[in-house]
Amino acid sequence: MTRLRATPQSRRPAGRSLRLSRGRAAGCAALALGALLTGCDGTGLPDGSGLPGGGVSSAASGAQGTSPLDDPDGTKPGLAAISSEGDEAKGRDLIEELSTKGRGPKTGYERDKFGYAWMDTADGVPLARNGCDTRNDLLKRDGQKIEFRSGSDCVIVSMTLHDPYTGKDIAWKKADASEVQIDHVVPLSYAWQMGAARWPESKRKQLANDVLNLLPVEGRANSAKGDSGPASWLPPDKAIRCSYAVRFAQVARKYELAVTSADKQAMLTQCGG
Repeated sequence: MTRLRATPQSRRPAGRSLRLSRGRAAGCAALALGALLTGCDGTGLPDGSGLPGGGVSSAASGAQGTSPLDDPDGTKPGLAAISSEGDEAKGRDLIEELSTKGRGPKTGYERDKFGYAWMDTADGVPLARNGCDTRNDLLKRDGQKIEFRSGSDCVIVSMTLHDPYTGKDIAWKKADASEVQIDHVVPLSYAWQMGAARWPESKRKQLANDVLNLLPVEGRANSAKGDSGPASWLPPDKAIRCSYAVRFAQVARKYELAVTSADKQAMLTQCGG
């Protein structure tokens, strides 16, 4: 083994080295605290604005919720980030199975073609016919510190929600209901254009009320998404994007929906493909 020759610097007195090490540690701690307080991402720019593709990057993002790989039926709370290379590979395998085709016309699409909003009578999906509408089922599934309307074990009037799309915690009250909206991960009009226009109404009602396809999220993020596929819109929080892609793929596979080639490639990219 080659011996390293001591240099004058390496013979620096131990006390001085210790002081320098402590100084460096204090400096690193100060930088870390500053990053937490200002929202810096390590690039020196706030809120992840220095990251390719924009969006927010947060180490804590996705810490709450359940990995989609551990929740194939969507009954577990929230959506947690996928971060390991092994799970990313599993996500890519799932996405690779999706068929592709062009997006058809939106002609004839109406929300009512998928049943009235948040019906409790869509057979064949989890939590159906439990005496509580789909929206409140989802708030109950994902919310914390839940308060029900007096005399009800269904209607939620107050809760705290961790929004997987933005990484924010939202203190929600029913008086400001639109602050939290229920997102169809695979939008209904997207599904209509990819083949749902030819489905029986019962299957469309299932898609619209299937908890696998539904996430309570920040209202502004949901409005920004509209009926976009993953090639046109992704959650602002970059940490959750692979999980979002996997959940989109889970819904598409369950309902035998094709996706566009651009959407499939975007989904693979989010999981390291």
